[in-house]
Amino acid sequence: MNWILIALGTVIYLGLSFFCVLYVFKKKYRTKEQNLYLAVREKEKEILDRAKSRSRTIAKEGRLQAKEIALKMKNQFEQTSQETRKELLGLEKHVTHREKSIEKKEELLLIKENKFKQREELFNEAERQQVAQKNALTLKQKELQKNLEKSSKLTISEAKTQLKESLFQEVHRELATDVRILKEETLDEAQKKAKHVIATAIGRYAGETASEKLMYAFHLPSDDLKGKIIGREGRNIRAIEAATGVDLIVDDTPETVTISSFDPIRREETRQLIERLIQDGRIHPARIEEMAHKVRKEMAVEIKEAGNQAAFELDIHDIHPEIIKIMGSLKFRTSYQQNQLSHSVEVGFLAGAMASEIGGDVRIARRAGFLHDVGKALSHKIEGPHAVVGADFLKKYGERETVTHPVRAHHEDVPLETMEDHLVQAADTLSGARPGARRENLERYVKRLEDLEKVATSFEFVDKAYAIQAGREIRVMINNQRASDEDAVMLSREISKKIEEELNYPGQVKVIVIRETRAIAVAK
Repeated sequence: MNWILIALGTVIYLGLSFFCVLYVFKKKYRTKEQNLYLAVREKEKEILDRAKSRSRTIAKEGRLQAKEIALKMKNQFEQTSQETRKELLGLEKHVTHREKSIEKKEELLLIKENKFKQREELFNEAERQQVAQKNALTLKQKELQKNLEKSSKLTISEAKTQLKESLFQEVHRELATDVRILKEETLDEAQKKAKHVIATAIGRYAGETASEKLMYAFHLPSDDLKGKIIGREGRNIRAIEAATGVDLIVDDTPETVTISSFDPIRREETRQLIERLIQDGRIHPARIEEMAHKVRKEMAVEIKEAGNQAAFELDIHDIHPEIIKIMGSLKFRTSYQQNQLSHSVEVGFLAGAMASEIGGDVRIARRAGFLHDVGKALSHKIEGPHAVVGADFLKKYGERETVTHPVRAHHEDVPLETMEDHLVQAADTLSGARPGARRENLERYVKRLEDLEKVATSFEFVDKAYAIQAGREIRVMINNQRASDEDAVMLSREISKKIEEELNYPGQVKVIVIRETRAIAVAK
């Protein structure tokens, strides 16, 4: 019981001691807090006093600066106002001066207007006088016309007609004279240049002058072979015709078999087939079929090699194999009995040579010249002019327009546009027109000469006409009493134009009109 009391007393003592310490500490803390608060209040009061003093000072300085700024602005405003007044005064003077000048101009305009009215009145008066004079002249002219009609016994329309005719004849004569002079000057210059270019091109080409002629009649070693070719009941000849697509004609002509076909390649295949059959000696349908197949394959190789060789001669590369094949087939085609492949090579060379002389594109001219007649190997299969067919074929296999257009235009199926177009056409004409290039039978040759003379004699003033130099030139004799020199010039142009329109001929025809004066005397 005692320890409990002791413990309780100890607790109470400790509690009282804690509260006493807490009281003392609290009292001491409150004193410090109050002191700190008082110090802060004093500091705050001091700062406020300083701020008020500073604000009064700043306000005073601001008022002083504002007064200075206001004074400066006032001075500037007064200065600007003075300058503006001066400008306004200057403008006012300028406006006043302009008003005065405008008033002066108005006065001048009024004066001019008055003068213009006076001149207008004078002009109207002069116009009235002119009309009166014109009427008087018209009456006088009518009287003169009546007097002229009475004296000349011609109406006005008849006089006009005579005047027109005389003027037309005079103009026609002067025009013909000018045309003759211009033509002579142009021809002299053009002929010199053309002769040089053509002579250079021909001189550089070393081609054949005689044309090649394909065989239509096959010569047999003996007449006994005719029976072998015909065979029992004609089976051999039927086999040959079936294998080659040609017609074999075996008639009474000794030692001759005629091969008839529109296709020259088939004619050549048949010729080679008969030649090999005769050499082999075994002539029967099976052997004929076997040999025909072999000949056909060899012909295809020969055609390709011919095309490649021709392109190689002209140094032309990158041609499509199909084009080479068609060009090679021209080896067995002729035109006027001129071999077409040789003609194509010649045209290519001549076109390239002329292009090099006048500054054209040599490669394009040579290529287009070589390919210009490719359509002749196709036109029997495709309808249309061979130039157009050939150009379309070349375009199909990748040839450029610069090459296909000269091909299309070399017979003027389309207009000639480029230099190469003209060169290919000229080379084609030159190749066919040169001596020995083509052969014509006598009847066709005579007919062409007669047609030339007939065209020339159909014109007025022509007495006689003579075709000479194998139809390359025609000389026309005209009546010297009915026609003048100017008429001769115009007549030569008209005859050449009519020949171009109505006749077909290789190369060109020179028309020479001759007007001569003959003086005849007889010595007795």
